[in-house]
Amino acid sequence: MRISVIGTGYLGVTHAACMADLGHDVIGIDIDAEKVAALNEGVLPFHEPELPQVLQRALASGRLTFTTSWSQVAQSADVHFLCVGTPQQPNSPAADLSQVNGAIAALAPHLDRPTLVVGKSTVPVGTAQRLTAELQASAPAGSDVHLAWNPEFLREGHAVADTLEPDRLVIGVTARSDEAILREVYDKLLRASVPLIVADLPTAELVKTAANAFLATKISFINAMAELCEATGADVSVLADAIGQDERIGRRFLNAGLGFGGGCLPKDIRAFRARASELGVGDALSFLDDVDAINQRCRTRAVAAALTLCAGSLKDKKAAVLGAAFKPDSDDVRDSPALDVARELQELGAIVTIYDPQANSTAAQRLPSATYADSTQEAVSGAEVVLLLTEWNEFRSLDPLTLKDLVAQPIMIDGRNVLDRQLWADSGWTIHSLGRGTLS
Repeated sequence: MRISVIGTGYLGVTHAACMADLGHDVIGIDIDAEKVAALNEGVLPFHEPELPQVLQRALASGRLTFTTSWSQVAQSADVHFLCVGTPQQPNSPAADLSQVNGAIAALAPHLDRPTLVVGKSTVPVGTAQRLTAELQASAPAGSDVHLAWNPEFLREGHAVADTLEPDRLVIGVTARSDEAILREVYDKLLRASVPLIVADLPTAELVKTAANAFLATKISFINAMAELCEATGADVSVLADAIGQDERIGRRFLNAGLGFGGGCLPKDIRAFRARASELGVGDALSFLDDVDAINQRCRTRAVAAALTLCAGSLKDKKAAVLGAAFKPDSDDVRDSPALDVARELQELGAIVTIYDPQANSTAAQRLPSATYADSTQEAVSGAEVVLLLTEWNEFRSLDPLTLKDLVAQPIMIDGRNVLDRQLWADSGWTIHSLGRGTLS
């Protein structure tokens, strides 16, 4: 099929490359001419495993190209996927829909034949209904322009697999013909037995935010238990193993630590809560305020642990921060717990050195006052406290004896509960794990 992808951020580039990999002819559009030129050369603006190979393969096949021309997009494609960002508003928890509104306003005047526009961006429920009216009012083809919603469920670090081998597809449609078109778009996936859920527009809009709210609640629940465990001497990891055996609960995402971050979960639960309030049902989602507060408190607890183990003062103490990205296999530092902790350490007078395998450059844009190292060894050299804040595999496998020879004081804050506490304690370290206490 002839497909366009509007927006070349994380979602857009991934969707465009993967749709071309499935055999469709795809044209991606962005207003940033430099980014478009780089993408046409196969250069990604962010780190995502496997995506460079898929992008290069799609470009080499001739099935993928990128442009800045709206008229070219309208002429080249019959199905348009809307993949622009919906960040949090600067002075409000609500979603900023300026990119969504701008994309619809730019595309609509060029739609002069029957067309399907498909939203993938995460938006407040009710957005699709409004955009349908705006599209049909502004497009020359009028009511022959239809809108569907097809929420994305990408996990950074696993985006290619989540696109080409998703655990489900959800489409919100108002006409059987639109469902048929999307079944054709995803034919290869459907023939591979990927489950398809067909819904109305508001339900499809709600699926992504509801899923993220549930996931955030599960993560914050175990971190609330971690606070209780530290106050009572219990072990949150053993607790999670025990309750995770209950098939009604499950063990996944019951890993206590610094909590969640990134460009989706935090802003999505805030926007969800804000939209519920606009609809007059804010009390139904009031618990999300506590979910958010627990998540933010995890970061403060990591700093408090460092302060305690450094005799109550971090002033002029050398602190090594291992990890800056909000999760491994990503260079994304938006709402990163690791970077927030590093900032708080600096505010308490610590001399902070950060090392992340992929996110040093993006972190330096957000926290330029820190020092950035090129390796773990360089970061921890002379450190009086080390904080493991992003669970990269190379940090999980660190040798405590080797690192002990490099630091000034063998103090480790395991913010992700990924280290063997007994091994580190036996190697001469004082190690504090969130929700498990201190061992030395």
